[in-house]
Amino acid sequence: MASALAPEVKLREVWAWSMYDFANSAYTTVVITAVFGAYFVGAVAGNAPWATLAWTAALSLSYALILVTGPLVGAWADAHAAKKQLLFASTVGCVLFTALLWYAAPGAVVLSLLLVALSNFFYGTGENVIAAFLPELADSQAMGRVSGWGWSFGYLGGLLALGLCLFYINHSSGQPASEFVPVTMLITAAFFAVAATPTFLFLRERAQPQPALGSPWARIVRTLRHAREYADLRRFLVCIVFYQAGITAVISLAAIYAEQAMKFTTQQTIALILVVNVTAAVGAFAFGYVQDRIGHVRALGLTLVGWLLMVVLAYFAVTREVFWVAANLAGLCMGSSQAAGRAIVGYLAPPARLAEFFGLWGLAVKAASIFGPLAYGAVTWAFAGNHRLGILTTGVYFLIGLVLLKSIDIERGRRAALA
Repeated sequence: MASALAPEVKLREVWAWSMYDFANSAYTTVVITAVFGAYFVGAVAGNAPWATLAWTAALSLSYALILVTGPLVGAWADAHAAKKQLLFASTVGCVLFTALLWYAAPGAVVLSLLLVALSNFFYGTGENVIAAFLPELADSQAMGRVSGWGWSFGYLGGLLALGLCLFYINHSSGQPASEFVPVTMLITAAFFAVAATPTFLFLRERAQPQPALGSPWARIVRTLRHAREYADLRRFLVCIVFYQAGITAVISLAAIYAEQAMKFTTQQTIALILVVNVTAAVGAFAFGYVQDRIGHVRALGLTLVGWLLMVVLAYFAVTREVFWVAANLAGLCMGSSQAAGRAIVGYLAPPARLAEFFGLWGLAVKAASIFGPLAYGAVTWAFAGNHRLGILTTGVYFLIGLVLLKSIDIERGRRAALA
């Protein structure tokens, strides 16, 4: 394990970096995936025909804000060597607005959507910043492995946070969701704050201030103007936009699909996602080693094929057993594909501009996050709540991503980054 680390990096720092994935996964697992999304559609919005579209629109708005600010935040962090400061600020923001979801009562549609959009904005900003530490911690031949450690640790964190919420929900039997779901938001916020503490105690800021680089706006313009020097990275970012659109749609709407299409109860949905987090952790951890062995592009291609198979299974599933298979296949692919994507960006990014280029990675991911869930929501609204057609649309994104992946020469892109 130690040979995978960059020079002068202590194993404790890799653990501290991974702990942030462990911490922030509580937010995505509980708020976005398992609990609050389905609660908003069923309780806050009262199963209104526009509820799923409103939920996806709020998420898309927050992703649009991250899309605009992400590269600028990354360029500013590079110029001022301030990744850790920005990470702390984004963490405080996400924890605060998650806790305020306590006030998301039935009928409080506007307040709920506003708080979700704000909490998700700060979550996504922190996700960009923590990713920029990866190339400082792992050498170029082990980024897939170390990225996989982080993602697998993250799914374990989501598993533990969701387990705590399920424990509370099971002890609130007989009460309506409006009584116990707000409390789970407080549990999630507290979990995030406590679990992220080791990151700020032990993770070092290795970057040096680069004031001569100019303003963030000027750097972004210069990066885009010279994008032809990083042709393979540019192609991969376009590829990310498509396949990540499908992933984000699945993450954002998994609980809604389970309850609306498969008629799962809240407890059954949470139990399903608990198990899926285990398979996602296994997939992220194991596939990181596979990626370093067989190559970044080939490994990612395998996961996209798995996503396509998942879509087919979920679309045709009429029994809960088949849907369980589809959901766990999604878990395996989710952990491995996201770890692979982050590692590829680290491999192709110029070493002196890591935060900036991970800001561009965040831009691609958030661009995907805008139209991925939104397209799903629009389909369900246009076709009278047909969630099966919604899940089928996600397969198109995975297919396009797989086609685009074939045009990328990973080693040529690495040479361009080092030059």
